[in-house]
Amino acid sequence: MTLTGTGYAKINLALHVRRRRDDGYHELETLFAFARDGDAIAIDPDAPPGLTIDGPFGDALAGEAGDDNLVMRAAKALGRPAAIRLTKTLPIAAGIGGGSADAAAVLRLLGEGRDAAELLAIAAGLGADVPACVASVAVRGDGRGDELRAIPAEGLSGMPLLLVNPRVPLSTGPVFRAWDGVDRGALGDGDPLAVALAGRNDLEAPALSLCPVIGEVLALLRAQDGVTLARMSGSGATCFALFESEAARDAAAAVIGEARPDWWRLASALR
Repeated sequence: MTLTGTGYAKINLALHVRRRRDDGYHELETLFAFARDGDAIAIDPDAPPGLTIDGPFGDALAGEAGDDNLVMRAAKALGRPAAIRLTKTLPIAAGIGGGSADAAAVLRLLGEGRDAAELLAIAAGLGADVPACVASVAVRGDGRGDELRAIPAEGLSGMPLLLVNPRVPLSTGPVFRAWDGVDRGALGDGDPLAVALAGRNDLEAPALSLCPVIGEVLALLRAQDGVTLARMSGSGATCFALFESEAARDAAAAVIGEARPDWWRLASALR
């Protein structure tokens, strides 16, 4: 029987970088949220293990379909190597957790019935964003981003969302290395949307220094009617906007699509 699921696109509503830790990671405070859409995963647990990658961004992962791919590592960590098909509809190196979300989808599908704490421990061993992606619901992340705390997310679920990427891959490592090391203060507590609006993404400035087109993406998003919040996600280069209505989101997607047809866009909503 084929198991199917989704690697939901991750966004960081806010991302505060507090300090560089002795272990080389950075101390983070973030609000994770997830789109209703993402990469597609299909697993045949009974077929010979292997990974097939297709989809609009599949070619970008050519040569990465081996055992070291994160989705294959997730299956092996569960002790269930399998035949996996990954349909890559999200851009790579884009700040929306594509690889982490895909690995988390494998954990959900092959780990059904396993203890939740065990799954989260496996997820943490695969990457800092993977634990948040396992449930793929709005949550606060501290530490490396893998110390998770539930938040009251009722006001976020269903909010119209537009993701825009200029089709420029941006790796996480260089962005963190370009961060200026200044602690600009803690992320607040309370209503998640209010906290996000009062927050910031501390990686935006270093990402802009490496990929200036992000500034164009943000300017276009912020110029649209009905925008509640527009910000870069993660380490970029994808940016997002939350809208007051689906009509406002769709109008913005049309305007941006006409202005920059070469950019990738995804009209969705928060889970």
